[in-house]
Amino acid sequence: MNTALCQDEALVVAPDEMTELVRGDEQCLVQRVAPLLRERDVILDLNRIERIDAAGIAALIALYSTARTHGRTFSVKCVSPRVSEMLALVRLDDVLISHNAVFASQCEAAFERPAA
Repeated sequence: MNTALCQDEALVVAPDEMTELVRGDEQCLVQRVAPLLRERDVILDLNRIERIDAAGIAALIALYSTARTHGRTFSVKCVSPRVSEMLALVRLDDVLISHNAVFASQCEAAFERPAA
């Protein structure tokens, strides 16, 4: 899991091999991200996550709750259309998806473009 730390914020990227946030995989993510939320705001990049189930959604809620408990923020970005749809179904899209986030298909193209 890659983590880029700024002064008060961390960008956490899900591991390459993690393409689903489902029961059995979610606790690894929570264990890695929760400690960061005690010290800084966290944005979780879900670019590689194509599927999420109730356990994955519960994990995101747990991370959001941990952040709020410690006076921090937690959000997700680069959400695939399928994951976005699932978060919208449970009305968490406005709570969890960063307002500055873009969908995964847009994220990939942005990294391929030259900076200048």
